[in-house]
Parts: sequence; structure tokens; C-alpha cells
Amino acid sequence: MLIGVPKEIKNHEYRVGITPAGVRELVTKGHHVIVEHLAGDAIGLTDELYRQAGATIINSAKAIYDEAELIVKVKEPQAQERQWLKPDQILFAYLHLAADKQQTQDLLDSGATCIAYETVTDKNGGLPLLAPMSEIAGKLSIQMGCSALENHQGGKGILLGGVPGVAPAKVIVLGGGAAGEQAARMAMGLGADTTVLDIALPRLRQLDTHFGPDLTTLFASQYNIEQAISTADLVVGAVLIPGASAPKLITKQMLSIMKPASVLVDLAIDQGGCFETSKPTTHDNPTFIEQGIIHYCVTNMPGAVAQTATYALTNATQPFVLALAEKGIIEAVTSDMYLREGVAIHQGKLIQESVAKAHHVDYHGFEQGFN
Repeated sequence: MLIGVPKEIKNHEYRVGITPAGVRELVTKGHHVIVEHLAGDAIGLTDELYRQAGATIINSAKAIYDEAELIVKVKEPQAQERQWLKPDQILFAYLHLAADKQQTQDLLDSGATCIAYETVTDKNGGLPLLAPMSEIAGKLSIQMGCSALENHQGGKGILLGGVPGVAPAKVIVLGGGAAGEQAARMAMGLGADTTVLDIALPRLRQLDTHFGPDLTTLFASQYNIEQAISTADLVVGAVLIPGASAPKLITKQMLSIMKPASVLVDLAIDQGGCFETSKPTTHDNPTFIEQGIIHYCVTNMPGAVAQTATYALTNATQPFVLALAEKGIIEAVTSDMYLREGVAIHQGKLIQESVAKAHHVDYHGFEQGFN
């Protein structure tokens, strides 16, 4: 199979879909890989390293889309890229379609088969291709939240861990999954007064057992959320419904009970955000202020640490890329029920029910969509 790796063009996105090590694995199996010029240069993965691994370097992004049978990306294709996709082509990337109706329609119109990293599952019910980026985003949420709390960033001038004689900041994490756990770990590591809220009591028990008395856990009732955010300095939204729009846990009205110049970091922004006032931002302009509350809503947070993120992501995606290349789309997804969960669109048919519900449109389901 001919696999194409375009350079990411989203704002300050430096990750790349396949590393030279991944190229070597594919080439050894008899496949051909074309990589766009400078696709990984920003993180030290030079064109020469890709050539040494067996890839062909292509100067034009459009040529990648024109030639490749399988396109391996990181972020969702931007508007121009979506126009280049073709029927019988496979796109493998993060898509987050439930929050983007225009992208959904463009991908349907393309006729391509589109597989979303974020909904591929594993035998434990986990999300193996989302987990590494969730872990990174969770860690970054505290790093970015700390920065936003600084005076010169418009914050209230609080050091997260305090100092002797001065109380630490209060950090609230909404959601105890992979991202929420890492956010809590980072916050506690810096000495913050940290609380995690979740609706899954078994998960709260796990976190309590793991972290002990350094972490407060609360059931995520509306009352508890309101009480928690009213005293918070930093709130991290880390809730996830796989493939679906994120629930709005903090409404616009609720901002009035928060302390002025406190910070909201929305890790669910790719899925529409878990704060009603959230709107997508970029690394160029990461924050905005709504009712005196600082919002950080960057849609590709792991792109800020692209080298770490690329290796973490490609460690997880490489077996699936190889399976698609070896077997083709039909055999790959019919023989692997976990990869099958990632299929969002196939030849103009919407496969995922969660996306259909988000956009109030019809869907076909896997069995019907692949017949």
C-alpha cells in the first residue's frame, strides 16, 4: 500500500503522523511511504531521517493526497485538505466530528473512509489512541493554568503550591479519566489543594486508593460542582463521552459564583467543550476572558510539546497503521472489532451514532454502512 504523511497545517501543530521508525516498519513489510517535505522537521525528524528509513520526500501536500491510498495524520484535515480527499482513500487521524458539522459533511462528500483515533477501543473498553494525548493534555492543563494565573497573563497572581505561611491554590478537576488523573497528579505535585469530581464512584475509589489523603474526591452532582468552583482558583474540565459532544458542566450563569480572575482550562474543547462559555482558541491566542474568568481552550494542546506527543501517539497508532496497510480497509476493520469502532465515515455514509445524534442526521451503522 502507498501511505502518505502530510505536514500538519493547523495553528502551531508540529506533530507528525508517522516517525522514521514507523516508516522503516512499513517499508520492511513491502509498503511505500511518501512524506511531505519538512513534515517532522520542527521536532528533529528531518527529511534525511525519513529518507534513511526508506520514505520518499514529496514537496507538495496536494501530491500526497493525490497519490496515497492511506493518509496518516494527527489533527483533523483542514478545509483545503478535505477538498483533496478522494473516494477509496483511507484517512486515519483525530477527527472529533461531533463538534464540527462542516468537517463531517465535507468528509461525507469526499467519499473517503475516515477512521477517528479517538474512538478506536481496546479489550478493556479503553481508548488506546486517545489515552496518550489525554495524559499529555492533563499534565499540560496544570502547566498552562499556572501560567494563566500569573499577573502578567491577566491572572490573580497566585503560585499554585503557595509557600510557607501562604495557602496553596485550589485546583478542581472535573472528570477522573486519563486526562483528569494526570491533571490531578501534576497539581498535587506542585503542592496545590486538589479535588477531582466524577460521576463514577468506582473510579473515585481507584483515585482515592492510589493518591490517598492528598487528593479529595467528590461525586459530580450539580451541587458539588457549584460548591467546588466557587472557591477554585483553577478548574480543569476533563470530561469525555467517546465520540459525542461534551456535556456542559459549567454554565454561563455559574461563572458569577467563581472568584474573579480564576482560570478555566477546557480539555474537552475538541468535543465542543464542557463549559458553556468555551470557544476554540489557538496557541497564538490561547486565552480569553468571559465575565472576569480566564478561559484556556486550545484545541491542540499536545502540539505544544510535539516531540513527546508524536512519539507517544505513534507508539499507539503504529500497529493499526500496519494492519490497514497489510489488510486493506475491509479486512482490517472486519477482523478487528476495536479498530472498527474508529470508523466514522465510509464512502459517503455516516457510521457513528454519536456523531449523528450531535448533528441530528441519519446514520447507517457499521453493518449497513459496509454493505
